[in-house]
Amino acid sequence: MYSTLEQKYRRIQKELIAGVVALGCVFLVGTLWYWLVERWSWQDAAYMTVITLTTVGFGEVHPLGNRGRLFTISLILMGVVSIGYIVNRFTEALIQGYFQEGIKLQRQRRAMESLSEHYILCGFGRTGRQIALEFQAEGVPFVIVDLEIASIQMAQQLGYIALQGDATLDETLLHLGIERAVCLVAALTSDAENLYTLLSAKTLNPQIRAIARASTQEALQKLQRAGADAVISPYITGGKRMAAAALRPQVMDFVDGILTGADRELYMEEFRLDPAVCPCVGQTLREARLRSQTGALVLAIRRVDGTLIGGPTADTELMAGDLLICMGTAEQLRQVNQILGPIRSSVPRPPKHT
Repeated sequence: MYSTLEQKYRRIQKELIAGVVALGCVFLVGTLWYWLVERWSWQDAAYMTVITLTTVGFGEVHPLGNRGRLFTISLILMGVVSIGYIVNRFTEALIQGYFQEGIKLQRQRRAMESLSEHYILCGFGRTGRQIALEFQAEGVPFVIVDLEIASIQMAQQLGYIALQGDATLDETLLHLGIERAVCLVAALTSDAENLYTLLSAKTLNPQIRAIARASTQEALQKLQRAGADAVISPYITGGKRMAAAALRPQVMDFVDGILTGADRELYMEEFRLDPAVCPCVGQTLREARLRSQTGALVLAIRRVDGTLIGGPTADTELMAGDLLICMGTAEQLRQVNQILGPIRSSVPRPPKHT
């Protein structure tokens, strides 16, 4: 669950606490001895214990017999061992930078706890790194989880919030705020791990949108049956895109230009029509005047039952729960959002400025 560095930090923290507790016990034993056995006052007993443990070289508070001196020798040895242990642990923590790591971990934990309506990216391999770049370009909040410490360190060096852990475990997903997340992307290298991650995510948050990576056609079908909202096979999708780039290069350049990257002029966005806040429900596209008011183009409408209407006409009626797929500049899409009410899409964010 915890990263290697965090485990070391916690170990050093526990060892320092154990050393302090041991020193406190030695102090308590010494004070009780001088008070109960030597019959000194509390003040004298505590003072004698302190100067003995610190080995400052002061003389005895009161004369001691052979038994008292033997105990004092034992007390000095126990004190030296306890203080030496604490100094050793503290020095190691300073040299290894565990205190600085602890501060970073605390900051990361606070940042993770503050995340809401965020994306969880499972896996920071070649596919995961590209996904993270797109998320960063879009300005969406996201957190990365990976089992490999090298991948986590790379992600943190790039400025991402990242946690080392097993994404297939419920404990890890809960630590990532799965109940507050809007989307999980399972981009692990193993199809089995992606399947387990998907099942855990859907169990902990049935409303979360889950995107999974699949290496084979069989894995793709299993992930779909497990409840994935979308399953992407890099090999199948890559082959289709390469064929399309060969057959329709200008179309592919245009589509790529509006779907990915931070330096775009046109964007595509989706908006869910909520009858509670959207004044356009029940109107036709002509009556809603989205095109004339904003300049954005409604490319398609997906009904609640899954029916897709491509290139809707002016007489197409807008119904409750419709998902509008629109294209336009960042400002045009912001105006569409203002007309339709709060964004009700699976991507709860306004388009980012170029």
